[in-house]
Amino acid sequence: MSAHNSTPAKGGTRRKFLKGASVAAAGATALAMPNISRAETVVLKMQGAWGAKDIFNDMALEYVDRVNKMAGGRLQIEYLIAGAVVKPFSVLDAVHEGVLDGGHHVTVYWYGKHKAASLFGTGPYFGWNAAQGLAWIHAGGGKELYNELINDILGLNVVGFFAMPMPTQPLGWFKTKPEGPDDLRGLKYRTVGLAADLFQKMGLSVAQLPGGEILPAMERGVIDAFEFNNPTSDSRFGAQDVAKNYMLGSYHQATEYFEIIFNKSKFNSLPAEHQAILQYAAEAASTSNLATGLDNYSRDLQILQSEHGVKVYRTASSILEAQLAAWDELLADLTQDPFFAKVVESQKAWVKRVVFYELYNAADQRLAYEHFFGKLDI
Repeated sequence: MSAHNSTPAKGGTRRKFLKGASVAAAGATALAMPNISRAETVVLKMQGAWGAKDIFNDMALEYVDRVNKMAGGRLQIEYLIAGAVVKPFSVLDAVHEGVLDGGHHVTVYWYGKHKAASLFGTGPYFGWNAAQGLAWIHAGGGKELYNELINDILGLNVVGFFAMPMPTQPLGWFKTKPEGPDDLRGLKYRTVGLAADLFQKMGLSVAQLPGGEILPAMERGVIDAFEFNNPTSDSRFGAQDVAKNYMLGSYHQATEYFEIIFNKSKFNSLPAEHQAILQYAAEAASTSNLATGLDNYSRDLQILQSEHGVKVYRTASSILEAQLAAWDELLADLTQDPFFAKVVESQKAWVKRVVFYELYNAADQRLAYEHFFGKLDI
């Protein structure tokens, strides 16, 4: 090729190179700075069922914080404490009606609509724990049954997710230590959900109260004893000021989790990526909530004993056996409902397989604990 012909070729090559570099730079900019919608941030108004001082409120905020950070400013949850808009037991109705966009509570707070609601958090004790129960929701058919209940049976305009496999809830707070089931009969006792039916079978008179009403009811003599959930929540509202006997271990609520709900119409109006954030932030918060719970519950149990003179006892096996017998009676009644029976059948099939594996495979915690820390007196 002659020199005369080479000059234009070089210039053309240079122009092509610069043009290509410009396109590449533009592409890199597009990757680094995607085309973000300039629409206003979507703000979802969510109310919890928890007072400002309750550790459950802290756990709700862990969920909200994860959503807000992952959504990158295009979606934001504005969180409100219990009573800001509606009372704790009215959160579901408010979300269904669109008064609230979302709610953070537990299914047992609306089991009056259908007793099967309690199966998704405070159901019969078949020998499983809350981690195994949450696994049933995710992998054992529980999620599908939950959706059938809220959408097909109750017709609720709600979508829900679950988080936080709660440690077994204590039998609760008593002015006098109950040695056996006879000591429970006739007591006026606070609990909620199917546990209310359970303790009524055991001869107690039950009052279903939200957490914020427990202490005043105890002080006025409306109730003689109560359970709420855990050493931290209990101590923060002052349980130790009205009773000194704390009974740990029970079969009334051993598989509970938070239910995080959104108005379905509002949820469906969101982009798919925001729907995914709302869903999977629940799984992220579940891990965080459990860590927060184990850290605080264990510490506050020690404080209740060392600083407040609370006597901590393991619930007598005779009371646990009486609870199982009461569950048998209760299930015989409740499984007359076809849907309730279907959920129980699904749970039993899951427990029979999963807990069989766990019982054979799990390390003996007590043997190892006592090896390093000494014998327990329970």
